[in-house]
Amino acid sequence: MENLIDIKGVRHAYDTAAGKLPVLDGLEVSVKEGGFCAVVGPSGCGKSTLTRLIAGLMHPDEGEVWLHGEQVKGPRSTVGMAFQNPVLLEWRTILQNVMLPLEIVPGGLKGKAAVERAESLLALVGLEGFEDKRPSELSGGMRQRASLCRALVHQPDVLILDEPFGALDAFTREDLWQTMHEVKAKEPFTAVLITHDLRESIFLGDQVVVLSGRPARTQYVMEITRDGPPKLDDLYTPEASERLATLRHQIEIAQGRAEEGVSA
Repeated sequence: MENLIDIKGVRHAYDTAAGKLPVLDGLEVSVKEGGFCAVVGPSGCGKSTLTRLIAGLMHPDEGEVWLHGEQVKGPRSTVGMAFQNPVLLEWRTILQNVMLPLEIVPGGLKGKAAVERAESLLALVGLEGFEDKRPSELSGGMRQRASLCRALVHQPDVLILDEPFGALDAFTREDLWQTMHEVKAKEPFTAVLITHDLRESIFLGDQVVVLSGRPARTQYVMEITRDGPPKLDDLYTPEASERLATLRHQIEIAQGRAEEGVSA
């Protein structure tokens, strides 16, 4: 299977009052078509910068970002994004919020086809019957489900998830992890998830990329294979414990609290 996303030797720095602040240093990341890549690393290491580069919302100082064999040089309509804050518009119903990208993306579905697409996604995430509600009438978890539908309604090739479950309680978060797998089984997208939750990374990802401390480079990559759909019980197996221990040690290395080659 070919790579859909290729990030090659990317370097980037922000201008600050004190001068240039390097955030990415020769970053290399590849994600196969249909893959689910979870990206973890210390706070402030450049994870969100990575998502903006993939979406074409900003350009790297050096290096290249490729999607589908084309270099990213500007915003891409084939990318969907969901964030920690759903940012739903209160004056629109949930159905109208979900349909918003179809009003913006050139060549998107219109009329009855647009409504049917949005309604099918809402049903897929368990929000059937809530189409006419306002965002304030829904719980945090339900709003995040609607945000996910909005990110997917225009059938993007790439779905970027920037800590979308981080503000939710543990039970709601785990419920949404399972929903995410159900959606992934029916929607043909390639996903990049930014998260601080190592359990989330191994439950959702088939690849976990650990970024080093700022300026970030690709420090470690863990490949995850599964036999069938994952279950929450899988997080309590010896194999999962070993994966989590490995990732925790890699994070400690990235934070400068441990040395490479020294067991956790």
